[in-house]
Amino acid sequence: MGFLDYIFGKPRKREANLNIVGTPVAFGGGTASVCVTGDFALEVTAYKRALDVLAGSVARLPLEYLKRQGGIYVEDEKSPYHYLLSVEPMQRMNAYDFKFQLVWRAFHDGNAYVYPRILSGRPEAAELVLLSRGSVAYDEMNSKYHVTDGFNGVMGDFEEKDILHFSFNSTDGRKGIPLWMQGARALSIIATGDRETLERFDKGGAVRGIISNDKTGLRGLGEYQDQELARLAESTDEMFKSGTRIVAMPGSAGFTTLSSTSADMQFLESRKFAVHEIARLAGVPLSYLGEAGSSNYKSPEQDESVFLSQTLDRILKAVECEFQRKLVPPSFCCKRRFQFDRRKIYSMDLQSMANYEAKMIQNGVFTVNDVRRMENQPPIQSGDTVYLSTNLAEIGSEKLSGRKSDPITDNTENEEI
Repeated sequence: MGFLDYIFGKPRKREANLNIVGTPVAFGGGTASVCVTGDFALEVTAYKRALDVLAGSVARLPLEYLKRQGGIYVEDEKSPYHYLLSVEPMQRMNAYDFKFQLVWRAFHDGNAYVYPRILSGRPEAAELVLLSRGSVAYDEMNSKYHVTDGFNGVMGDFEEKDILHFSFNSTDGRKGIPLWMQGARALSIIATGDRETLERFDKGGAVRGIISNDKTGLRGLGEYQDQELARLAESTDEMFKSGTRIVAMPGSAGFTTLSSTSADMQFLESRKFAVHEIARLAGVPLSYLGEAGSSNYKSPEQDESVFLSQTLDRILKAVECEFQRKLVPPSFCCKRRFQFDRRKIYSMDLQSMANYEAKMIQNGVFTVNDVRRMENQPPIQSGDTVYLSTNLAEIGSEKLSGRKSDPITDNTENEEI
């Protein structure tokens, strides 16, 4: 392309920079083009609900700091991390809100950053500061973070090891892509349907149509006749808006309706498309977004299983790995760990929790007192005995007869036979 062609030629379509949070993305052309931004995406109820499901599912699980003791990992209640992760990670934010906002920002903004504020003379962080949105610029070439967070009092340049960086959607492993930007095309289609629906309902679902005649029924010729048609159209439109259902046409003037059906006006198919696309984008079951799923009675159980294994577990593992990598020294790699208590996933499903605890006791994994401690109940006498359920036994064994065998009698009977 020459210089003059560059100046006077047709403008080339610019591609959106997917690494810039808040960059508007537009699809389509002309008046149908809808600019998608992060603020607009939050106005789509299915999208916001998907974010709440992802963030809330993580936030309600306890994130524990464990130490290795006696060959197993137990919670280190004396560590400052125990208080930070279970009560108050930072000023003006409790542990639940901290985890909720961390996951919510990592998905919606693409990136979330935590600054562990360490006081001099202490090996562990005294505060886990979730940095404000838009306050961090990441220099991926030099692996440095430039932070200007006046609200939390964190300013300056930091090394890569000094900032906890969370991004669940990334193409290079360094910078995350906002969830709304990945689904910008689907959100643009949703926005187009929403705008059309708003315009139609804003007009009260007014009838649309064309008024015409055979050029003999109205007085006037040429321009005057066209003016008469225009005035007739305006008056007819006003009558329809006022609630008049039947309108008389003068002369041979005719009215051809262009109105849509009730289903078209409400864009029901567009609504279904929106929920399905967002559920697919966020990895959230349709039932979690208020949409009826399969009629199969096992569908809710299957949806929950897929969500836990394919969506939630990978988020939990990503958070655990980042905390482990930045807050645990290499010399303590096998002695300390951060881990979510995944058993709390079923804390509100009492039937599933009861089945889980019963099977753990039957298989000898938990004792009765172990389960009682999990349920915040005091231990009982003999409750530390380990039980093992057995389902198979030999015919004539004492397990079935309930009596102990006598070796002498048994041998005598065998000899007589």
